[in-house]
Amino acid sequence: MRTAFVRRTVLSASAVSLALLVTACGGSAKSDAKPDAKASASAPAATGSKAKTAAELVPLLVAQADLPDHVLKPATEEEVKAGADLASDKPACLPLIQAQSMAPVGTAAGTARIKGVAKPKAADPDASEAEKAKAGLDALGSTVTAVALSSYEGKGAEEAFASLKSAGTACAGGFGVRMGGEPGKISKVAPAAPVTAGDEALAYSVELEDEELGEKATTELVVVRKGNSLVTFSALSLAGNAEQPKAIVAAQVKKLG
Repeated sequence: MRTAFVRRTVLSASAVSLALLVTACGGSAKSDAKPDAKASASAPAATGSKAKTAAELVPLLVAQADLPDHVLKPATEEEVKAGADLASDKPACLPLIQAQSMAPVGTAAGTARIKGVAKPKAADPDASEAEKAKAGLDALGSTVTAVALSSYEGKGAEEAFASLKSAGTACAGGFGVRMGGEPGKISKVAPAAPVTAGDEALAYSVELEDEELGEKATTELVVVRKGNSLVTFSALSLAGNAEQPKAIVAAQVKKLG
């Protein structure tokens, strides 16, 4: 049986990719579901400060109109709950798991979440059934990106960013995780293609490992801080190796102004 963390990763990619296929095959491209906007249970909504609550963050979260060539879907209740039940055998590595799970890093006043994937190229009308089937399978392997936008009081965002930056070094050789009481493993954390955005940004390639099946998958993690807001972008793919979500990162940073 796959570990909880790897299984969640695969199911998340599958769910959004399937939604994409439905849209590409004639379903409505309009996303009328509102982005998840649950506040972090670990901190009350900020009052009398510049920190924003979850509801206040929703208008600042990347939306369908900002990315017409993508399909955006809200985070599910299951995903939000999973992100609230995380642990690591190396405390310094916990921020990495939180960032990959759409959970707020540190103590956030509010967090809003959404997922996105690029629309597949339309199959040639004259393509054979085999070619159309292959196009569908390729779409399932598209990179799915989970976005979590969090707001902090004081220097909370800077501290959260610093914890993720230091985790890149402390956790490079891998570490164990637990989600929902089940174990998982991150086998490697390495610097990814540099990202220039916001006040400061970082990017990692994070390798997940299923020891029982002997399988590995590489996800891409991008973190951007702008003022007292922190955005995490966790990209994954059923194909095994995700692409850095440059278009979604650019659109979200632009939305923050």
